[in-house]
Amino acid sequence: MFFKSVHGAAILTGSFVAPKDLNTSDVSSIRSVASTLAYGTMSYYTGNITNTPETLAVFPAPVYWWESGACWGSMLDYQHYTGDTSYHDVITQAILSQVGPNYDFMVPRHFGDEGNDDQAFWSFTHSPWLTMAENIWNTMVERWNTTTCGGGIAWQIFASNPNGMSYKNSVSNGGLFQLSARLARATGKQTYQDWAQKIWDWSESVGFVDGNFNVMDGADSKDDCRRVSREMYSYSQGIYLYGAAVLYNHTRGDATWGDRTTRLLAAAGSRYFSPYANATGVMFEQMCEISNTCDTDMLSFKAYLSRFLWATTQMMPSTLPTVQALLVPSALAAGQACSGGANGTVCGHRWYVGGYDGTTSLGQQMSALEVVQGLLVQEATPPLRAGEIQHVKGMIPAPAPAPAPAPPTATLVISTVAAPTTSPISMPQGVAPAPNPSQPSSPDSHESASAPSSVMSSNGNTGVSTPGLFMMSGLVVGFLMWRLA
Repeated sequence: MFFKSVHGAAILTGSFVAPKDLNTSDVSSIRSVASTLAYGTMSYYTGNITNTPETLAVFPAPVYWWESGACWGSMLDYQHYTGDTSYHDVITQAILSQVGPNYDFMVPRHFGDEGNDDQAFWSFTHSPWLTMAENIWNTMVERWNTTTCGGGIAWQIFASNPNGMSYKNSVSNGGLFQLSARLARATGKQTYQDWAQKIWDWSESVGFVDGNFNVMDGADSKDDCRRVSREMYSYSQGIYLYGAAVLYNHTRGDATWGDRTTRLLAAAGSRYFSPYANATGVMFEQMCEISNTCDTDMLSFKAYLSRFLWATTQMMPSTLPTVQALLVPSALAAGQACSGGANGTVCGHRWYVGGYDGTTSLGQQMSALEVVQGLLVQEATPPLRAGEIQHVKGMIPAPAPAPAPAPPTATLVISTVAAPTTSPISMPQGVAPAPNPSQPSSPDSHESASAPSSVMSSNGNTGVSTPGLFMMSGLVVGFLMWRLA
């Protein structure tokens, strides 16, 4: 359950720092602001209070199921970057409630409406379970369809869903590409690397990745993908970017993957930043933000570009100066945008206006959270890779409290790595949607599916692996989740 009072940033750092006063050179300031933004993000969630199958893990309408999964990914990032485990039990309960009977995020409640892009985004939260990641990959790769467009997977999974069965989109295919890359690095299995290469080659050949390394939205298979949509969204760019960076790292610096990562990064910088001459380095969603036509989904897209840009710097460290040149100004601008509401910490969408723009929702909170907490990336432990992970079977009981019907007991992927160099942050267990008194007022096929097996590295400190795959940081006993997606 949520605690009704959490001392938030005051406990985290000893003093509250408003987002608008963010100091990107001060770790304590970054942590304090990240704590405030995480608190604001979680204020939208009440599923652990209602504790019903319909409300666990999901955020209220108009947020769709996929964005709920994406938000848990943001909260895993928060836990990994800051070391604050206040939300640990809530995150654990939420994700375990959605794993599905075959441990692949194919959830019976969403049979018929779940799409490949939905499963992909939930897969980005899977990293404590290596076997589960492979289960997800197995279900997705079986949907590769060469009868049209020479390959690719469709936007949707179920034929009963008429919305998107003939559309092959970059988010679904990019999600499978990134998952393949991350599994290649985590397992060392050539099959995953081969599939990552295959998906990349297909994406280029069909025009989803153009000659300037812009990522397009998709194409209709009814005309064999001859006409590629020219719509471009930041999250698609980020998904392919991080997948390429992981492959660069996995191949120990392959020049081709390094070039692709660099060019995808350059394309991101030229298209999704600096909307005006006086807003250099400030991120924006170029398809809809200036025209004020972003829908609920689009309001969250900057979160994922921020996430994958910061994560790219761990896979390809030479990208750090370029990423910092983009995301440090964006973080400062996001802080200024998070100055709304009675308490002066509610986040708006348009970071380039120099303050709060009067609009707020989960997407705005997530986007600000990801761009700010990523400032701590250089202190975070990178993902574990093949050779650093050993499989250790062990059953993990359901987390406490778990008042809702528990999913099947899961065998988790537990990894170990040296504890973080920064001091652990102590906060009460639980989160509070109520105003914080310490702050200013204001798919069909599931072959070989198996319960996730745990893994442990050999350096002796127990913890839980996290996305990138499968990193972890510090000591976590029991379940989840240290993560960098």
